[in-house]
Amino acid sequence: MGKIISIANQKGGVGKTTTAVNLAGGLGELGKRVLLCDLDPQGNATSGLGINKREVELSCYDVLINRAEVGKAVVKTDFKNVSVLPSHISLAGAELELVELENRTMALRAALLREKDNYDFILIDCPPSLGLLTVNALAASDTILIPLQCEYYALEGVSQLISTVRTVKRMYNDQLDIEGVLLTMYDSRLNLTVQVVEEVKKYFAGKIFHTVIPRAVRISEAPSFGQPIMYYDRSSKGAEAYLSLAKELVKGSR
Repeated sequence: MGKIISIANQKGGVGKTTTAVNLAGGLGELGKRVLLCDLDPQGNATSGLGINKREVELSCYDVLINRAEVGKAVVKTDFKNVSVLPSHISLAGAELELVELENRTMALRAALLREKDNYDFILIDCPPSLGLLTVNALAASDTILIPLQCEYYALEGVSQLISTVRTVKRMYNDQLDIEGVLLTMYDSRLNLTVQVVEEVKKYFAGKIFHTVIPRAVRISEAPSFGQPIMYYDRSSKGAEAYLSLAKELVKGSR
């Protein structure tokens, strides 16, 4: 039985999609079968895994709105053990269409549960909002992984995200739990970073990943080449960090 993890934070620019792509690559490197579900209409996780969004025949949109089978929409990537359920620009209007549907909050859950045994991990890259797409993701997930950027406003809006998690847990998915909080764009040379880490530790006691993701140019470059960081530059600090995160996740999921 696989594990479904939403990677979510309604605040943009925190390393959410970067984490989704690189964690998928790292888990695949460890021999785990991974499906990355790109639920963000921007489709950056899809292109970040080398898939041309314009050539996609079926996408998350078709799974959610037209009830297409996940297996028929999945695209295999060039990376070890990693497949993607791609995004499409039509997802941008999916929230309005979902409102009209019966069981609108459970559409993704029903679809992914049929595929759960085929993967060790299903990662969902959520859009930077707390609308129906994100609620669908949380309703389908076992846990949520929250990336937090090491900056002054790191915790801004997090209470709203936690409130949404609690609501989803109460109404749709009583098994939902926090997998962990991932500190991204970490720079130990900055006093601000140290202050943010201390603040986050107080807020999320016992839920912080030991691995932190450094601020690194190579991590920023990799998406434009359509590759996870461990394929783009295996020896980089970013690759080491995301492989470490993958190992930490696997160890904690046993």
